[in-house]
Amino acid sequence: MEPLEKVTTKKLAVYSGRTHSTLAEEVASHLGMSLGNPNIVEFSNGEIRPRFAESVRGTDVFIMQSHYGIDGRSVNDSIMEQLTMIDAAERASAKRITAVCPFYGYARQDRKAEGREPITARLIADMFRLAGANRLISIDLHSGQIQGFFDGPVDHLTAAPVLEAYIRAQAPDAPVIVSPDSGRIKVAERMAQHLHDCEADIAFIYKRRPKGQANVVEAKEVIGDVAGRLCILTDDMIDTGGTIVSAAEILLDRGATEVWAMATHGVLSGPAVDRLKNSPIARVVLTNTLPLPEEKQLPQIEVLSIAPLIAEALSAVFDDTSVSEIFSGENYA
Repeated sequence: MEPLEKVTTKKLAVYSGRTHSTLAEEVASHLGMSLGNPNIVEFSNGEIRPRFAESVRGTDVFIMQSHYGIDGRSVNDSIMEQLTMIDAAERASAKRITAVCPFYGYARQDRKAEGREPITARLIADMFRLAGANRLISIDLHSGQIQGFFDGPVDHLTAAPVLEAYIRAQAPDAPVIVSPDSGRIKVAERMAQHLHDCEADIAFIYKRRPKGQANVVEAKEVIGDVAGRLCILTDDMIDTGGTIVSAAEILLDRGATEVWAMATHGVLSGPAVDRLKNSPIARVVLTNTLPLPEEKQLPQIEVLSIAPLIAEALSAVFDDTSVSEIFSGENYA
């Protein structure tokens, strides 16, 4: 009897939680496909139950969710929603499950800064693995070490090419790329190197955080020549806005002609919108890793799309080709 030979067809499916389905729809559009239907039911006590409307058996499944609180749901709700969708895909015999987290929740809890603190970024990674995720994709993690928290392949993407393209188009004449603190100097330095055609320079702000006070930052001094120059502050996220606004004020005090702020993730929590509205920052350039509710849309905020980059990464994972080649082989961690 001749052995049975059968050519299997590779199948790709993309699902999204409810936090930022607009981004997922844009990613699916770039892939030339439609989003799958997760069919999420929310019960009266707040529990949720996804039940995929189509078979995912033998499928390469990508489940997208940015970890963010919106529409009456918290950041914890968005994480739990993604976990239950991963579990549903695992139990429905998906071939491979990739958790796509454009914004990874709890990324700032990546170490014990003081005694008796959790390392919640590691806990989140463990939960994704336990739920059934084989792979993790995220964008501009707060710290590169989070890649090591997940027991499996992690594709750490960066919005840098999108932000750099904006600078080339809008500020081609010798801007200064400014790190808002000493911890982001390498990122600012790499961006300035990529913008050598714009003759970009680098500077950074020396700041300190008063011990025991959350979300309180004091900018102290500028290291670098910023007088008479356009300064572009770059960070992974803008949360309450304290860091970026105090940095902008000290740059203008030191002679900068104009200050822009650029960040991958526009968290904009608490007093952020009022701070930015009343700040001297001329432009705030964000990407759409997170939704921007109508009440947070300010005239100086511009949102760039990260969807083409995510779609390219998903396509590379599905085709088993190199993701790092999208970024010319550079590691942005």
